[in-house]
Amino acid sequence: MARNGAHSPGIPYDALPLTQDQHRESVFREPPSPHASGFSTPPVEMSSFSESVPPGAAAPRFLGRALYDENGASYRDSFASQNTFQSSPSAANSSVYALNPETNQSGAGYGTYRDDPHTDDPSGDDGADAQSPRYLAEKRSVYTTPRHKSKRGLIVLGALGGLILVIVAVVVPVYFTVIRPKSLNHQGSIANPGSSSSGGKPGTAAAITGGDGSKVTTDDGSSFTYSNSFGGTWYWDPNDPFNNNAQAQSWTPPLNQTFKFGTDRIFGVNLGGWLTTEPFIAPALFEKYLNSTPIAVDEWTLSECMAADSAGGGLGQLEEHYKTFITEQDFAEIAGAGLNFVRIPLPYWAIETRADEPFLPKVAWTYFLKAIQWARKYGIRINLDFHALPGSQNGWNHSGKLGSVNVLNGPMGFANAQRSLDYIRIIAEFISQPEYRDVVVMFGITNEPQGNLVGQDALSRYYMQAYVNVREASGVGEGNGPYISYHDGFLGLNQWAGFLPNADRIALDDHPYVCFGGQSSAPMSSYAQTPCTAWGSEFNTSMGAFGMTAAGEFSNAVTDCGLWVNGVNLGTRYEGTYTPGTWPSMGSCDPWTNWQSWNTSMKQDVQNFAMASMDALQNWFFWTWKIGNSSTTGVVESPQWSYQLGLQNGWMPKDPRTASGICQNQNLWSPPLQAWQTGGANAGQIAAAVSSSYAWPPAQISNGGVLADLPSYTPTGTVATLPPPTFSVGSSTANAGDGWANPSDAAGGMVGIATCSYLNPWVGTVPPPSPLCSSPAAARGLPAPLITPPPRRI
Repeated sequence: MARNGAHSPGIPYDALPLTQDQHRESVFREPPSPHASGFSTPPVEMSSFSESVPPGAAAPRFLGRALYDENGASYRDSFASQNTFQSSPSAANSSVYALNPETNQSGAGYGTYRDDPHTDDPSGDDGADAQSPRYLAEKRSVYTTPRHKSKRGLIVLGALGGLILVIVAVVVPVYFTVIRPKSLNHQGSIANPGSSSSGGKPGTAAAITGGDGSKVTTDDGSSFTYSNSFGGTWYWDPNDPFNNNAQAQSWTPPLNQTFKFGTDRIFGVNLGGWLTTEPFIAPALFEKYLNSTPIAVDEWTLSECMAADSAGGGLGQLEEHYKTFITEQDFAEIAGAGLNFVRIPLPYWAIETRADEPFLPKVAWTYFLKAIQWARKYGIRINLDFHALPGSQNGWNHSGKLGSVNVLNGPMGFANAQRSLDYIRIIAEFISQPEYRDVVVMFGITNEPQGNLVGQDALSRYYMQAYVNVREASGVGEGNGPYISYHDGFLGLNQWAGFLPNADRIALDDHPYVCFGGQSSAPMSSYAQTPCTAWGSEFNTSMGAFGMTAAGEFSNAVTDCGLWVNGVNLGTRYEGTYTPGTWPSMGSCDPWTNWQSWNTSMKQDVQNFAMASMDALQNWFFWTWKIGNSSTTGVVESPQWSYQLGLQNGWMPKDPRTASGICQNQNLWSPPLQAWQTGGANAGQIAAAVSSSYAWPPAQISNGGVLADLPSYTPTGTVATLPPPTFSVGSSTANAGDGWANPSDAAGGMVGIATCSYLNPWVGTVPPPSPLCSSPAAARGLPAPLITPPPRRI
């Protein structure tokens, strides 16, 4: 037994490292437990064992050649063709390997994973190998029957046999009635193919891992069959809640290994409308309050309507939405769809609310913690997207409140930015803890800020300070905290070329959509190559000029048709009813939304567009996984936005890898990224001149003026740290962290000054208070720039 993990005392670990691949440092700061199959990396596509091993059971530990050589005769087929394995996992150290001929001990023959099953075996003729002395002779010599047995020897053997029988008669009952039950009770769950993942019949040990066809039982007692034909394995042991052995698919590294950004591809999907609601994604929530005062058009007004509707469930209706809209089974289906990432929009009210902000505070965080647990169980990585900021960063309904922009814009633009940066710091401190950093591996620090309105200079300085806040929490270098993802602010990817050279692991985020511009009545078939020509070259260029670049959102929509895609009761451009503006009608939206009547050709046309998008964007997150049914019609009214609906009805690819090569003559960017872009050499060594050029705060705020005339906060408040989950491990509780990765980060939270005046954070563009502060003693200059040197490498 390896020593117990510091975060989960009393948990036994079975130390059988059977692979030469090195794991990431585990949350226990020691090599993690191997996969239940005996391999630290679950074997690729272990379907050859499906007939002999019950669903959910682990594969045999020592498979050696048999694992990679189906039926002992030929190599397995594989979709991958680019170095799926650089060396043969485990073969060199397996017990079977010792029986192989000496000529094959290098692993060149039996150990190497082969993409082409039809090429010759480099090891030569198997029949010849079987005659090798090491293959059978040594084994035979061990079991050779002695030529002579003496009578005395037989008497001794008989006496020993009798003694053994007496011992067995005494010890076995004691073992099964006393010792073994205590041992099982101490160890907790043990892999058992006949039971569930989180329970089972009384006295039955629970399975902690499984593959395609295995049974999963969730926390609420419901169960489903895990369907994943891509070699994915789930892993959840309630007695080892931070185990990262799960793997989404055979081609995606398990969570206990490094995801190589720029080399491994992101096949992702958003969980939009879940923890940050949107009318077109969850229409039933809003349809209930169409005749209320106010009408529910965003989460602000929805919260007001719900709070006034105590008979209908009050604000508790939002938690019911959190419970039911996305569940554990969605994560299992996402892995089974060949997707390896989820992007989860999170609002600031998951941390706290202030004054009269009507949002349901802190509850969304509870469900984000569930998302981490479910993602860990199915080997999925998370991009946490800070989607709704105080005051709103873009004025759209998904920022919390439809209306004005109040982050880096208007009289409260600076104060709201200070508060937002504080929330970025709080989130970064939590997800940089070793218990979470291998699951939440990206952090989109602000969704869709209005760059043209706030100006690129102010936005760049805000981004730089956010970088400092995150890296102060995480430290610098690969494995220390998340990639930091910056939205391009609708300024275009090319405007960010060369931004922050040597910054540690930053990524650029763009949201390419076809549907929100000029409308066309052209058929879906005409869009087959549109993503390739519109987006491919731009993303290729950015991968070289900036570094890691991904599409944080895209959809299959080529028109703005769909219930409330533009907002509640705002109409559509396509039908000429959208307000504001004047739009010519292109016809009826019915052919675009009545998906039940789509024929095979239409479905194929939509799929062609989806696959062209995937190929052109290279690393992507589809918006969104799920669109809820309308309570009025009982069906999805925006079908081209739902990945799940497309899978169920045949217009999304069952395997996203099949999109590769759809774009013709695209000249895809060639990996890898530069070392500093992936947390390697020189990462975080930003030149002083660069840091100075992006020093926070900016000299002035758009539509607000110079900072001396604007309200600002001071860092003297209590920091609202995020609570961790609770996991019971036997009679103790696993250490889930305290929410704060860097104990040296002891600055206070941004709060108002008692003698100074503040406007409502959502006020819009109005004159600032004058004077700002009522007492000369309280009057103060702006705080010194918070920019700090890049944190030391740890």
